[in-house]
Amino acid sequence: MIEGVTQVVGLLLAAGAGERFGGPKALARDADGTSWLLRSVVALKPCSRVVVVLGAEAERAAALLPMSVGRVRADDWAEGMGASLRAGLGALDPADQVAALVSLVDLPDVDSRVVGRVLAETVGPGVLARASYDGMPGHPVLIGSDHWVEVIEAATGDRGARDFLAGREVTLVECGDLATGADVDARPGPNV
Repeated sequence: MIEGVTQVVGLLLAAGAGERFGGPKALARDADGTSWLLRSVVALKPCSRVVVVLGAEAERAAALLPMSVGRVRADDWAEGMGASLRAGLGALDPADQVAALVSLVDLPDVDSRVVGRVLAETVGPGVLARASYDGMPGHPVLIGSDHWVEVIEAATGDRGARDFLAGREVTLVECGDLATGADVDARPGPNV
């Protein structure tokens, strides 16, 4: 196990209604039936535990999760990703976890190899690191517990922690050889 990982919670944001997508991404499945929600939980397995933030269709999505996965409801999920991030970080206890690795449910090729590489960075309460793909910052994002209060205060709309991170030194962990890190915002159309 990677040193320090035992104190990092994987925080999966899966609360949105997926309006552009056509429904909550927490309920989406690939053509082969693979649940996006479960795939994303498995990707976070290198973390000491996983907590999923739910919102739209929360009960249906929660029913898909194994009992070992924590659940947080973002009652104000319709405000955007910032509301999910606030709910998730607000439910964590910095006395129990030194950092949170924040990921999104709509990253189909981000797997445990990407998570493991980001977690291989020095993990502590002051850490700020994130995956990058061909030099472009992406998810997951590793946020030390020293920053949680400020991130919660800064997280608004669909910007999540973007504004908070923009003004700070963040270690970029290149993962472009492992994944694209691209999120999916629309259902694939029929092959014509």
